[in-house]
Amino acid sequence: MKTMSNEAKPEQQIESRGTNRSRTPNSPEFLAYIGSNWAEPNASLPALHEAAPFAAKRRKAVAEAFVERVILIAAGPAVTRSNDTEYRYRPHAAFAHLTGWGSATVPDSVLAIDTRGGSIKEILFFRETAGRDSEEFFANPAIGEFWVGARPGLAQVAALLGLETRSIRDLDLFVETAAAHTIELSNPALAEFVSELRLIKDDYEIAEMRKAIAASIEGFEAVARSLKPATKHPRGERIVETAFFAKARAEGNDLGYDTIAAAGSHACTLHWIVNNGEVRDGELILVDAGVEVDSFYTADITRTLPINGKFTDVQRHIYEAVREAADAVFAVAKPGLKFRDLHATAMKVIAQKTAELGLLPVSAQESLEQDKQFHRRWMVHGTSHHLGIDVHDCAQARREMYLDSELKPGMIFTIEPGLYFQPDDLLVPEELRGIGVRIEDDVLVTETGVENLSSALPRSADDVEAWLANFS
Repeated sequence: MKTMSNEAKPEQQIESRGTNRSRTPNSPEFLAYIGSNWAEPNASLPALHEAAPFAAKRRKAVAEAFVERVILIAAGPAVTRSNDTEYRYRPHAAFAHLTGWGSATVPDSVLAIDTRGGSIKEILFFRETAGRDSEEFFANPAIGEFWVGARPGLAQVAALLGLETRSIRDLDLFVETAAAHTIELSNPALAEFVSELRLIKDDYEIAEMRKAIAASIEGFEAVARSLKPATKHPRGERIVETAFFAKARAEGNDLGYDTIAAAGSHACTLHWIVNNGEVRDGELILVDAGVEVDSFYTADITRTLPINGKFTDVQRHIYEAVREAADAVFAVAKPGLKFRDLHATAMKVIAQKTAELGLLPVSAQESLEQDKQFHRRWMVHGTSHHLGIDVHDCAQARREMYLDSELKPGMIFTIEPGLYFQPDDLLVPEELRGIGVRIEDDVLVTETGVENLSSALPRSADDVEAWLANFS
């Protein structure tokens, strides 16, 4: 007789190996049992979402720009992080902007705007809640109610967003019948248009940005409280990072982007997000962070803080040089100014300050010439970017609508000059090496100038020190 160990066993198919951990019962008796004796779901309809009227106006603008077409705006799928786990879901910015659905969006949803025949028809397709008689209800870990909670019904979402809703099962047939007329976000003209549609924020968007910035200010207060404990941990930057993250999750939906908590010379790495370094007494820490609220609008703020609460003379000198560059931009920013002139204004100050430090091989004026730009060695990034539902908002906009455009009331963008002296930069005096400073604020263009939406956080060296004293 053959033993079990010697018996040939059929090879398990790779697609079924995810079931190795456990098996879900699926007998008719079990299906009948698990599908019975549940309370009736709440059938009440929600009130119209405050974003819905604004989203309707945005969709109307899209419809008027693409007549006799069927515009498909996909929310996108959940993204796998590892095996059968996904990142926290976030739909495409254009979908969020045109529906107003926010953090409750169901993955794989699709907005259709049909402009054929001289009328406009809008339909939101999504995967609605499964019936209790469906195996999906309890057995599907990706979308089953037992695993991820109940999905909303068609009627509930229709009432919330003011849109006709249909099951995602109807989408293929809809697309098939409209195939000759459909355009999607892969179409450059559509991608440009929906991106440029966000250049000027409406009242709802401005209010959401104020919420995101207010929550971020609370996050920076948590950062200030974390500095002393951070000095006692070998990866103190992560103590700072998680202090902000706790506020982002408590007061908003998530982080708007990975927090930069860059202590010491790490501040010279512009997108330092490893955050595994020490936080040392006597050094600076550059914290670039923003809270994203449930509508997905996000702040983007940077402060450079003395870890022990006091700037050294050298640190203060560099910090105030950066602040002077930012203040120069604030002084000129107003409707009618070209967006590119924000950066040019900051660079005049950066060129002057690096010349005063004896770093330039030519005068500040010569360095500003297009074929020289030597001062940019110590500030290689831009001074401003649009901000909103994406941290770098309106990224698909045409140059003439972004960099070459004039400032208009309702625009929201950053002002964020910096100076970064790498620790191995031999053109820099040793006392400056390893110092990195950035000051970043979020501003709204008004009828006469700009409003600093993040002004509740201190900006001058004196004010930073006084503010930090409150948390020591």
